[in-house]
Amino acid sequence: MDLNYSPEDRAFRAKTRDWLAANAPQEDLKTLAERKAWHRKLYEAGYVGMLWPREYGGWGATPMQQAIVQDEMARVGAPPPINGLGIGFIGPTIIVHGTPAQKERYLRKILPAEEIWCQLYSEPNAGSDLASLKTRAEDQGDHFVVNGQKIWTSSGPIADWGILLARTDPKVAKHRGISCFLISMRQPGVEVRPLKQITGHSLFSEVFFTGARVEKHDLVGNLNEGWAIAQTTLGYERGANSLGRVTRYAIAFTQLVKAARELRRGGRPLIEDPAVRARMGKLYAELEVQRYAGLRVLSALNRGQAPGAASSITKLSYTEFEKRYYETALEILGPWGQLMSAREEFEEVDSSSGEPGTWATAFLWSRAGTIYSGSSEVQKNIIGERVLGLPKEVRADRLKA
Repeated sequence: MDLNYSPEDRAFRAKTRDWLAANAPQEDLKTLAERKAWHRKLYEAGYVGMLWPREYGGWGATPMQQAIVQDEMARVGAPPPINGLGIGFIGPTIIVHGTPAQKERYLRKILPAEEIWCQLYSEPNAGSDLASLKTRAEDQGDHFVVNGQKIWTSSGPIADWGILLARTDPKVAKHRGISCFLISMRQPGVEVRPLKQITGHSLFSEVFFTGARVEKHDLVGNLNEGWAIAQTTLGYERGANSLGRVTRYAIAFTQLVKAARELRRGGRPLIEDPAVRARMGKLYAELEVQRYAGLRVLSALNRGQAPGAASSITKLSYTEFEKRYYETALEILGPWGQLMSAREEFEEVDSSSGEPGTWATAFLWSRAGTIYSGSSEVQKNIIGERVLGLPKEVRADRLKA
């Protein structure tokens, strides 16, 4: 793996940095219209849908160029695109599994955020054990009728469309009776209720379906094959945005170092405390591990490899690191952590606010990372079975060892 930037990459970085300096918002984007306008500007500049094929409205860029854009946006704290789920996960799933008619109808409206998308997978009793979902889609001849409940739905209140997993055959094994659909969120029978999180934000929602309609042509893939299709979506979700995430961690670490130099304990700066220095040194070492893990993902993408099951390694690694990271930061900062900014934009795409959080807020948000998109326990199971090839009966013991 060559970790050196080519002359073309360096020129692209300089161009991106100049563009962001001239165009990045100088004030918080407070309304949906403002966020859509910023998204549109990013798209027209070629910074949204960079890896999508040109025939679907993308830019056919390289993974390195996409990583450079993420890196530069994180460096200046630029707001992320608004339609992250549609661009990063749902669009690629339609590209892989959708019909020509589905690609023609939906893809070109995803990139400019003309239609916002959400992901309707988890349920109150089927989160990490997603295959136990109960939401039903019943065949009515020319369409399906959907009844049930979804939860932890990101972007639910602003979504126009969603990708839905629903049970279409309750008589077969739970993994085999699930189908994947594209469903309008703007119809009678769909109710979205925001959920307030421990951070005080409402980035998630629960969704209730009561006789909602899905057209037959909005079935993705074949009937009862939704489980395999869902793995495409989750693979992208667990393997994307690695370097941009690392840059945000690095910026927060710089803020932590600055705070440790300015704050005093026992009459001397925190940075002079050997225990504090040891903890910060360990954080920095782990941060570099995350950086090289991100480069590993980037290298695979450059070779044309899909994220696959190995993306669970990335997801498990960064979410557990993030939790340790902010726990350590709060231990170092003490009560100041309740007030001081970490300059951390929440991982959740389409957050209700682009404002940086305090260290305390970032700490609270980090708890979610080990649950969403498959809990850490689920990631260990996937790694054991599909990456390491361990049999189920010995998997847990060997992973503990």
